[in-house]
Parts: sequence; structure tokens; C-alpha cells
Amino acid sequence: MNGARWLVQALEAEGVDTIFGYPGGAIMPFYDALHGASLKHVLVRHEQGAAFAANGFARASGRVGVCVATSGPGASNLVTGIADAMLDSVPMVVITGQVATPLMGTDAFQELDVFGLTLPIVKHSFLVRHVDELPRVVAEAFRIARSGRPGPVLIDLPKDVQIGAAAHLHAHVPSQADTMPGCEDHALHQAAAVISQAERPVVYAGGGIILGDALDAFREFADLTRIPTVLTLRALGALPPAHPANLGMLGMHGTRAANLAVQESDLLIVVGARFDDRATGKLGEFAPHARIVHLDGDGCEIGKLRAADVSVCGDVAASLSRLAAPCAAQMSGRHAAARDAWRALCDQRRTRFAARYDAPGDTVFAPALLKRLSELAPDATVACDVGQHQMWVAQHWRFGHPRKHLTSGALGAMGFGLPAAIGAQMEDPSRRVVCVSGDGSFLMNVQELATLRRYRLPVKIVLLDNQALGMVRQWQELFFERRYSEIDLSDNPDFAEVARAFGIQAMSVDKAADVEAALAALLAADGPALLHVAIDTAANVWPLVPPNHNNAQMLDADEVSSLDIGPPPDASPAPATAASEEPPHALPV
Repeated sequence: MNGARWLVQALEAEGVDTIFGYPGGAIMPFYDALHGASLKHVLVRHEQGAAFAANGFARASGRVGVCVATSGPGASNLVTGIADAMLDSVPMVVITGQVATPLMGTDAFQELDVFGLTLPIVKHSFLVRHVDELPRVVAEAFRIARSGRPGPVLIDLPKDVQIGAAAHLHAHVPSQADTMPGCEDHALHQAAAVISQAERPVVYAGGGIILGDALDAFREFADLTRIPTVLTLRALGALPPAHPANLGMLGMHGTRAANLAVQESDLLIVVGARFDDRATGKLGEFAPHARIVHLDGDGCEIGKLRAADVSVCGDVAASLSRLAAPCAAQMSGRHAAARDAWRALCDQRRTRFAARYDAPGDTVFAPALLKRLSELAPDATVACDVGQHQMWVAQHWRFGHPRKHLTSGALGAMGFGLPAAIGAQMEDPSRRVVCVSGDGSFLMNVQELATLRRYRLPVKIVLLDNQALGMVRQWQELFFERRYSEIDLSDNPDFAEVARAFGIQAMSVDKAADVEAALAALLAADGPALLHVAIDTAANVWPLVPPNHNNAQMLDADEVSSLDIGPPPDASPAPATAASEEPPHALPV
């Protein structure tokens, strides 16, 4: 029994059944210890793939994802996936090999200060200097990763610790995650009082709902109060798409119904959201007439970007459960007529500004394809890359649960989609997993097609190919006077042939009339499959809130030519006034 074998048994005791990694010199004792263990190790083809796969595993399940790499470049290749987990609050334990302790600080082969390198992007880091530290470190790592606002924890493991004698160590006993404290009564009373005074309330819901295991409580609150609700990217699925309160996503590429409701509200009930710039637009003009009731499990988020009139810090599920009944009663009391009129206006806008899918021409219209795919695979878990296709998925896929939408939100990391899909599929082999990617993102971790093939994972890939870095091209078109710089991907390979070279069946579609048959063939394919979809290079994501504008100043394609959208976001001129079908009302504070 050495340190590495003890660690493997500790992982088993923690309930870990799958790890993602890539071996190397400094982590070799750990890989030797895997022989005969119950752990399933998934051999990826790049360490970034290991981190993103563990990330997708954790997002899809709520369990701690585990990835492993060797020292030096193995560890540094994990960094993007660790950062993504930190910024999106994903529970992970990251194990890296390290040179033996006597060699540390000598610039030894593949030595890297991984502890220092990752310090800003983890909840906590451990550098294990003696085998006797392992029981405390492993217990703490998993406890910290799971507790409160989840996140990644690093264990840097020198080679001599891995091979050190460990027969004297007791068997690992997992530590319980910290219990989220409940909210104080007076804060809930204040929140209920403020909500009772509102005539145009809006619920602004974020990823903290699923992080706080508050989905059921949130849905009960929405059912009872019927307050119009807007969702962030990470909260999509928190309400069913057809729920009468659901106005859709807010923000830069949000719906008009959602953005106008927020801008005209007199109260924002913020649930597990953090006033991210992509959600708020110009922060100083975001919901200018609204008081703020902010519920969050992380007190650091309350008041960070927008002062709260009422702070409700603590267990989000418990807070919502306690607020639901009194708030529902208040909805039919004072200001009931005003609230009814407000709900009717929001519902009318949801219908009036609903997305259209009747694009002219015979080419593939990506939003229509994605909407149809979501209808054909309603229970699918979707792992998405970053770019225009990410926003189209957010706008047009009909998510029924937040854990079915795996997307790199805060970091916006290209290359996330395919390995995250692998992680989700490994966590539950019976789950239907779809990866939606773009031609730019896909090539960043294309080597993970080999992982897909090796484990025969039935992930279905939809690759939207516009032969450009689409989102950058769109911004250069709109905000940089069409000075297109380094966005041309017209020399892309034949992606279907690339997939076939990895042993994965592939098909292609470039006509709208053929989409239905292509999607049916993709979903019916046995094992992994790729559908290459050729789309118009000039296709843009609409609507769009321009930089340095508020969320009521949304653009559609027919408004661009008539609008002075101003300079790029680094400048700060006076905001232009957007041409809107329905400008926001001038409402008193």
C-alpha cells in the first residue's frame, strides 16, 4: 500500500466511478495503482479534453467531476477547463502529478508551479508534501468542491508522495458537504413586504437555482406567484418553455419580451443571478426603475454590481419555499389589477415577439434546424461550444431542465462542447447527448473524436459550418465597419471525411428541404455520428443589444442600416437610441 494506491481507494470511497485523464511520468504511480480498481478511467487525447469532460460530467449530474494529468504541460493543459469550472461554479477535483519533493524548485524536467499557476482559478489548492497528509487533503478537497458555491479544487501530488508507504493510513472516510445556512427571518419579511408593493415585478433567475438545488422550490414559486420571469444563459430550463411566466432569456441575445419586461419593471426578484454584463447590457441603465430583492447562496454576489434593497442570503430553496405562499397571497391583494395588466402585457409581447422560422431561400436556417432537433429529441442533453451556434441553441432549443444545457457561460471557452458531451455520456450511458458545435470551435478539440470512437459513445454531433469565426465576423460587420480581420475559415477540411477518418459515421446537409431527413438519420444512427451542416457565412444572431447600450435598445436585421450603433465597446460615447417596435415606457421610479 503506497500513497497512490491509498488515493485510488479514497476516490472509490468518495463514490467516484469515472475519471478522465492522460498519463505521464510524474503521475505514473497513480496510473499503476489503477490496475484492479473499480474506477473507470477514460483516456482522452488531450488534457484539456480531460478537464472539459470532467466538467461536463459534473454539470450533467451535479456530482464531483475528477480529472488527472501529469506535471508540467499535462497540468498546464488543464488550466482552461479548471477556469471554466471556477467561473461557472462546477464541482471538480483536479489531480496533477508533480516532481518529487527534493526536486521541487530546481527546474526539474516537467516541473511547473501548478499550485501558483492555478491559485486564482480554484476554490482551494493543496500541495501534498508527505503521504500522511493525504487523508486530510482528500477529505477537504471533496468537501470544499461540493460545499456552498461549488467549484474546482486542485491536489498537486509529488511523485515521492505517491510511492511513499501508506499501510499505516486509515481507510478514507468522506466528509459531508457544509450545510447551506438558512436565511434570517427579518430578511424574508422585508422581501415579502417589498414584493407586496410591486405593480410590475419580474423574476430574474440565474444559475444559482440549480447550484442551490432549488429547482423544485423555484418552480413552485413561479406557479404560485405567476410573476413574469426571465432567465440567464445558465438558468435555461429552470422553467418549462411553455410555462406562462417564462419570457425566455434576457440580455445581449435575449428575447424582446424578456428585455423589455426587465427595463420596465418596478421590482426585480433576483434568484441566483449575478448581474453579468452579457445579461445586463449597460449596467447603469439596467432595470432603471426597479427595486432589488436579491436571493443568493453566495453573499459575495449580493450588492457586488447592483445594490440590493433587500438581501436574502442563504439557502435559496428554503428562502423560495418560505416566500412562495405569502407572495402568492399578495398577488391577489393590493395592486392586483396592475399586476394582472402587467402579466397580460408581458404575455402579449411574448407572443408578438416570438421567433420566426420562415426564413426565405433554400439554404439551411440554423435556428429552424435547432428548434426542430429539440422537438425530435426533447429529452436530450445538449453540450454546446461557443459562438453564434451557442446563442442559437440558447434562443431556440426548448430546454426542460438546466442540467440538460451544458455550456461554457462565464469563460466562453471554445472547444468545450465535444469533451463535455463525452463527460455527460460517460456519467449516464442511457442519456441521449447532442453536441452542437461550430467550425471554429470544433477544431480546437477535434482529437476527442478518437475518445468518442474508442468508447463507442453514442453522442450525436451537429456541426454548423459557416466557414468563418461567426461571432467575431458579426461584430466586425456591425461595430468595426466591416473590416474583417482573421475570421476566414474557408479552407476548412471536409468535416464529414474527418469524422469518417476517426471511424465515426457522418452525413452532410446544405438545403433546408433536406433537414428533416438529415436529423432523422442522425438520431437513428447507431453509435456516434456527425451531421455537417453548411450555413450562410453572412448569417447573424438576432436580436442583439449593441455594446454600451441598454437592453431595451435591441437590434434586428432590418434595423441595422438605419441605426448609428457607434464605436466599439472600448469607447464610451453617449448611447444611441435604438429603433424599436415598441420603445420602453417612461415609468416613474
